[in-house]
Amino acid sequence: MGNVPVFKETLLGNLPQEEYMLSGHNACPGCGAVLAVRYMMKVLQDKAVIVIPASCWSIISGVNPLRSLETVVLHCPFPAAAAVGSGIRKGLQAVGDLQTQVVVLAGDGGTFDIGLQGLSGAAERNEDIIFVCYDNEAYMNTGMQKSSATPYGSASTTTPAPRVKQNPKKDIMKIMAAHQIPYAATATIAFPGDLIAKVRRAMEIRGFRFLHILAPCPQGWGSPVEKTVELSRLAVLTHVFPLFEIQDGKQYRLTYHPEDPLPLEEYFRPQRRFASLEPEQVELVRENVAYSWEELCRKAGIL
Repeated sequence: MGNVPVFKETLLGNLPQEEYMLSGHNACPGCGAVLAVRYMMKVLQDKAVIVIPASCWSIISGVNPLRSLETVVLHCPFPAAAAVGSGIRKGLQAVGDLQTQVVVLAGDGGTFDIGLQGLSGAAERNEDIIFVCYDNEAYMNTGMQKSSATPYGSASTTTPAPRVKQNPKKDIMKIMAAHQIPYAATATIAFPGDLIAKVRRAMEIRGFRFLHILAPCPQGWGSPVEKTVELSRLAVLTHVFPLFEIQDGKQYRLTYHPEDPLPLEEYFRPQRRFASLEPEQVELVRENVAYSWEELCRKAGIL
């Protein structure tokens, strides 16, 4: 497989114009998770069942008649999202509906932590659902507490500066690859064409599919609301959050390869959560990012 950037396949001006997310939602200004779902819904349209556990999106989606999505939404307990999605799929199959997409939409808490057991079980059974994690790297809905998706060196309300988080972010993509599911991919809101292409790809495949979307949170990250998309782009251009996909847990493909990565400091600087990092800590992060990037490139057959 080639390594042509997927985001070039759908330029910003050629994105689907139809909107299946309504205006007037109650998300915070600059919310990355809103943009992620807005782009995703352009592909899913109104032909999906969206399962949402406790998360920012359980608030953003609204309560009838003040809903924000033009499709069926079902709320469920925090740890049960993948199990509920699996049950809905079985019910649709029982009535002969193989067309409706069942999508679980969970934050990093409902994916990396509280929802991990249900996620792993559904992946192991190869349930025919799409599990989407919008990752804002903390429990933002309940007070910006750290999760296992919170990166090393960042402050949160449970790891306040200077006692910032001392362990690295859990590598959820390696965990999903270990399940050898049919499809897993990363995406960000700064590359909407890439994100949309991956949602479309996931919809073409049967079995368990996983999308990991980085979604900056200005309130939790301590960043200006107008920097949300820029931070998503910087995460990719600094190799902090590579864009790639995995098929059957084995075939890796980079969908964007920054030839000359930007300095890590450009990603850290706009975020107050990294303000207390010492130079030696930045160097440690830089070494880990470089190691992970090289490992990913080897798996993708580039090195």
